[in-house]
Amino acid sequence: CTMFQTAEVKSGTRRHNVHYWIGEEAKEEDCLMASDKAIELDAALGSHAIQCRETQGEESDKFLSYFKPCIIPVQGSFSSHWRRSGDECDGTTMFRCEGEHVARLREVPFSRSSLDHKAAFIVDTPSKIFLFSGCNSCIQTRAMALDVIKHLRENRHCGRCEIGIIEDGKLASDSDAGEFWNLFGGYAPIPRDVPDAANGGPMTTSPKKLFWINKRILVPMETHVLEREMLKSDRSYILDCGTEIFLWIGMTTLVSEKKTSATALEEYVHLQGRSSIGRTVIMTEGHEIVDFKLHFQHWPKNVVQKLYEAGRQKVAAIFKHQGYDVAEIPDDKPRQLISSNGCLKVWLVDRGCVTLLCTEEQEQLYNGDCYIIQYSYAEDGKDYHLFLAWFGQDSVQEDRVATVSLMSSMADSVKGRAVVGQVLEGREPELFFLVFKSLIIFKGGRSTAYKNSILQKSNRTEQYQKDGAALFRVQGLRPDCIQAIQVHLAASSLNSSHCYILQDGASFFTWLGSLSSPSDHVLLDRMMDKLCPLKQSLLVREGSEPDRFWTTLGGRSEYSKEKCVKGWPTDPHLYTCTFQQCLFKAKEVFSFSQDDLATEETLILDCGEEIFVWVGLHSGVTSKEHALDFGKMFLQAGIARDGPRSINDTTVYAVAEGDEPAFFTSFFNWDSSKQAAAVSATEVH
Repeated sequence: CTMFQTAEVKSGTRRHNVHYWIGEEAKEEDCLMASDKAIELDAALGSHAIQCRETQGEESDKFLSYFKPCIIPVQGSFSSHWRRSGDECDGTTMFRCEGEHVARLREVPFSRSSLDHKAAFIVDTPSKIFLFSGCNSCIQTRAMALDVIKHLRENRHCGRCEIGIIEDGKLASDSDAGEFWNLFGGYAPIPRDVPDAANGGPMTTSPKKLFWINKRILVPMETHVLEREMLKSDRSYILDCGTEIFLWIGMTTLVSEKKTSATALEEYVHLQGRSSIGRTVIMTEGHEIVDFKLHFQHWPKNVVQKLYEAGRQKVAAIFKHQGYDVAEIPDDKPRQLISSNGCLKVWLVDRGCVTLLCTEEQEQLYNGDCYIIQYSYAEDGKDYHLFLAWFGQDSVQEDRVATVSLMSSMADSVKGRAVVGQVLEGREPELFFLVFKSLIIFKGGRSTAYKNSILQKSNRTEQYQKDGAALFRVQGLRPDCIQAIQVHLAASSLNSSHCYILQDGASFFTWLGSLSSPSDHVLLDRMMDKLCPLKQSLLVREGSEPDRFWTTLGGRSEYSKEKCVKGWPTDPHLYTCTFQQCLFKAKEVFSFSQDDLATEETLILDCGEEIFVWVGLHSGVTSKEHALDFGKMFLQAGIARDGPRSINDTTVYAVAEGDEPAFFTSFFNWDSSKQAAAVSATEVH
């Protein structure tokens, strides 16, 4: 059968996924027809879809996530099942249930020998459904098995059926256990689990094999190092990576040639005796998935289409052309991420110690220093504390390490719900600026480690002087949330999209970029009052600067005159994470919900420029500093998006179960009662 799924992404476009499912008893000609129909469906969608070949028993997590709570396999063909559907089966059926975030259900012989300690088992009888939980099965598997039982009860028994729960290894003399074992002729111990062959030794990586398809004939290619340039737009290729096979189709390939390529793929899979291979993906040039691109040494990064602001401008231009009076489309209001009535405290980190800054100084940071920011606020009758470690771009590693450790200790000592995060200058999220409201970032630093590092450098770095020369870029989210960032004192630092304040001793210039907006000009006036109160400035518009303006900047030079536009918001992705035997592993959770936040796990919510490390109460992660390390490993591993990302490009938060703030829960359809019940159950346990 063929399954089609469309998701609306935040960029406003639609992402198509086509899955064709192959039953374990399907004939080869049926497999070829399924692949042909998937190709035809992709062509009808503009060749933008990702096609996945799913085999019974080896379905991908993404495919299974579409079917909640599970897929229940049916023996035989559709036509034979249709003929039998009128006859109710009064027999007993037994299922084996595995998986953590998706249920992998398969029917097994109704026999004691089918039971083991690793999985959960469902025995469906005409009058009662039993759940047997293996002692080595995880709590997520048991919870999903219970969801499957509820589904069976509603759909097979019309809601009129009892449920019995049996714990493996607990020989309690209750009626459920007695009834269950009587089905098998009485109680008898289950043999110990045999270790899986796959886990018996070190994992071996199969060598990659690349073929180009020439009229259904596979021609091997040299694959010591895979490069993007090896793939030609008028050809199709098969990349065999052992546990997964990819079919890449060039953009100029005809539909008939695509079908030929899909046929060649099916023949290759059958000839290799790998009909039940874990994963087979078909994609068209320009729509490659990340997992495919990671097999190539240098895959060019996609150019992010920053069409958000450009699209708004086009809409305004169309209305103006039609005679409507459109002065300017108002800027989007920032999301209400956090309460604006909180209390802010800022500490400077120096020599492993912290110094609390006064109210005036806490809105003035230096890019050679590191700071701990605490923002305390109340929400829904609960006290929250947000701790952020801010690293200036020129700060030294010694201060950065001390800052994270000190922040984690401070967060552990407060009463209330605490969240910690790491932020680098130049990559601050909106949340960072919202807690400050007004902020000035100067060049230079005050910490001892920074000053010592400057003395060791041959070149002098800029240090802000009140009576010297300095250039500030002014920006803001709204009138009550503005920032002035000191930039390099040179004309090349200017940008037509922004406004600037140029200080020359006691004199000041305010510079308006030709592409800046009236709202930017309001921010500029407000920041001028903050940076140099009671001082008069000379207003300068781009293109009409006096000579003194350029002299202060060291002379005229080229600078960016292109409009800075916003990129599309990023769709969030959720991953489970483990760190065992010095190996970090992450696995994506598809179609995620609040229920996927399991108390025994550590999960990462990847939102592009920000990631959240969610720590379950029983996950084994012992500190917030440890949780932040998980975030670093996730970014370095390159598991998601377009490969490895630098910790310097991403803000990392650590969120503990039960302490979730609104800026985290907003990514879910959050039900506070669920989380409260889960935490209460944990405390009782």
